[in-house]
Formats: sequence, structure tokens, C-alpha cells
Amino acid sequence: MTTTPTTSAGVATTPYEDLAAALRGELITPVDTGYDEARAVYNAMIDKRPAAIARCRDAADVVVCVRFARAHGIEIAVRGGGHNAGGLGVWDDALVIDLSLLRSTTVDPTNHTVRADAGCTWGDVDHATVGFGMATPSGIVSTTGVGGLALGGGIGYLSRRFGLTADNLLAADVVLADGRFVTASESSHSDLFWALRGGGGNFGVVTSFTFRSHDIGEGGTIIGGPVLYDLADTAEVMRWYRELLPSLPEELSGWFGLITIPSGPPFPEELWGRKACGIVWCYTGSHARADEVLEPIKAYGSPLLVGLQEMPFNILQSAFDGLYPAGLQWYWRADFFHEIADAAIDVHRQYGERLPTGLSSMHLYPIDGATSRVPGDATAFAYRDGGWAGVIVGVDPDPANAGAISRWAKDYWQELHPTSAGGAYINFMMDEGQDRVKASYRGNYERLAQVKDRYDPGNIFHINQNIRPANGSDQ
Repeated sequence: MTTTPTTSAGVATTPYEDLAAALRGELITPVDTGYDEARAVYNAMIDKRPAAIARCRDAADVVVCVRFARAHGIEIAVRGGGHNAGGLGVWDDALVIDLSLLRSTTVDPTNHTVRADAGCTWGDVDHATVGFGMATPSGIVSTTGVGGLALGGGIGYLSRRFGLTADNLLAADVVLADGRFVTASESSHSDLFWALRGGGGNFGVVTSFTFRSHDIGEGGTIIGGPVLYDLADTAEVMRWYRELLPSLPEELSGWFGLITIPSGPPFPEELWGRKACGIVWCYTGSHARADEVLEPIKAYGSPLLVGLQEMPFNILQSAFDGLYPAGLQWYWRADFFHEIADAAIDVHRQYGERLPTGLSSMHLYPIDGATSRVPGDATAFAYRDGGWAGVIVGVDPDPANAGAISRWAKDYWQELHPTSAGGAYINFMMDEGQDRVKASYRGNYERLAQVKDRYDPGNIFHINQNIRPANGSDQ
């Protein structure tokens, strides 16, 4: 390999001019207007200075970028929708393959599928599918990127009924480390297809996804929203929730959170800024059965707020977008939990009282129903045996508070971790080392390493939650 020459400012010279000429999209380097905007990611704690950012227009641009980087010995970072907590879509001195301009969607209502380009957000997909009364399982925020969520697994409102996002993946177009373009599915490159469903961005650059979609609610209209309780009720609510949720019809799901109630509509002014616990519910079944199904929720306890109402699914999915715009300070820690143990409840109660900022929170997402019926070795996503995916997030707009929110999240996680199942949902992880990556894939890690060895033996795609090739590079 040759080394790309650079100036004293770290700006690549002629070879990058050659790359720019070969692209349909735009190549941005540190001397260009817009470089700082182009390198900025969702988490403002991340401050990386890539050598160049290729804003690709199509899969052919991606092929050109991969081949160029390999020819010149340049590291590759791949950026999709840009929501990654660890900021792994950018890297110092790397060529960033930015997919954010690839935003088209195509719905096939007859066959209940949707094809989405890798730069799409889930808001793009929801907009396309809900008009047909359908949805594909995703997360809980519509600004999340399709690619990152799907490749890491995809846990959200619809998981109890329809499985993970990855369980609903039918095919993926992939640019491999050697520059080849392939389609992975059950019938083509099936080993790669297995690995893509939870294995992250380790195996190539996915340029488009084809997902199964499902009829939900009444023409795409669901019943959902938050039910909030006083923070002092946390222990009682968590005990009730852990027993109730597995017994509910799979059309109803809800994630538990410790929050500060936002200071603005639609929340009553007397609740603004108050710390609380609560569950955000989503019912996707027949509205004729809604009163019966939702009765246990409405009847429990003394809620501060019952915010359940009919709405299009994409409205619930985008409800938190305004609270969490790009550019905030974020620090995440995560774990899987087989149960919500009494010891864990004590930790949650203590750290809920210490929420350091108004946007900081803790969430528990159920792994239940359809998700838990898939065998643990059927896809790369290994934690299928029931429980919850937990995440602790310290969030604030002010960089001066970065230390405080990080300390709170680290301390909280340190006390909670002994009650966990060991690994974590990779979409919630920061840069936490190989042991954590291996723990998060359980017994699937060795098979993933073998697939990595076949498709990326040089570990070209390593700026991620990295799975090292079984017999290849330790880069």
C-alpha cells in the first residue's frame, strides 16, 4: 500500500483530488467551507478531525471510497444516520464514508415490505409506511439512523409483537472490504446475512435495506403515550411493572424510565421540572379491545399523568425528537438484565433522585414476546432469553456539565452492573473494549469472527464495536 501524502496541516493533497473527481457526491476536506459542520455528530462530546468526508450519492460512490482507502492505506469510518453514542461514524485522519444523502424509501404494500437507503432515519421509513397502515419495528426516536439501529439489533415499541428490526430484515446491499457489491439474504451470502442481523458495521458498508412491514393498529393509528408517577413511587412501580409486562398481550408494550418532566406542553405546568418515574406505552392491536387491554395500566397506582391517546404510530415514534436535537453532550452506559431485581430497584431509586440534568435519564426496554422466541443463535443478536435492555444516559447542552453527567452515569452503572446479565446492547455502548464486545455477543462471537475473517480479514471496518477476524488482523 502507498501512503497518502499530506501537508503540515494534515490535509491530503493529490490523491484526494483524484477521489473527488471520481465521486458523484461531494468530498470535504479540512480546508473546505463546511468541514466543521460535516464532521459534527449527534453527540457533541465527540470531536474528531477526519482527513476527508465523502458525502456519497449512490452505492458506486461507496465502492470508489472503499477501493481508494484500501489503495492508499487510509482508515475508514462509516456514517449513516449519525445517532451513534460513541461517535464511531467519524475518526481522526480517516476517510468518512458519509451515507446521509442516501435517503430514498420504497414501500410495497402488497408484499408488506419497505426498502430504505442507508442514510435514512426512521422518520423517513415511518412516513413511508404509516400511510399504508404499516410499520417496521424500530426504536423510540425517529431521528435515529436506519443503518445503525438495524445492524445492532433494533429494540423498540414493536419488538414484543414483531421482533427486532434485525428480525425483519429481508435483504441488504453491501459493499465489502475488497470493493465488491453483493446482496445478502437468506438465499445469497447467508453467512453474511446472519452476521448483519446484530453484528453492527463490521462486515461492510450496507447501502440499502429491505425490511418486512406489518399492519398495526387501525390503519396505522395506535394508542400510546406516557403514564407518569411520583419519583417516590419508583420501587413500587418497578415491582408492579416487572410482574405485569410479561403477562400482557404482545400488542401492548411499554418501556420504563426515570426522567425529569419537560418544562413545556403537552405536560401540565405544575409538573414541569419534576423528577418522576414512568412507562411509555404503545398498543398496536384492535381498538375495540383497547379498554380491556389497557385497564390494568389505567387502574394502577396514583399517576401524576395519564397521557394515553390515539395517534398515528409515527407521532409516538417522534415524540422525543424535539427534546433531543443533535449537538447535545451525551454519555451512555448500558447492560442487559434478565430481571429487574430488588437490589437493582434500590440502585435505580437512589440514582433517580440524583438525576444530574433535566435531559438525563434511565430507560429499560423489554426483550420479550416475539423477540425472545427467536433462538439466540439464529442471528448475531444473542440476548434473546427475556428481560430488558437498560441504558443510562447523562445528557446536557452545556459542555461545562460533561464531567458531571459522565460521573453520574459511570457511578450508576458501576453499582447496577452486578445485577446485569453481563453484556450490553451494542447500539447503547461507547468505546468500552473487546471484553465488553465479546460479552455482548455471548456464544455468537466466535462465529462472527469467522464471518469477519471471510469478508474482512484485514479488519478494514474496525471503527465500530469491533469483531476481530478469527485468523486475520488485530487492528
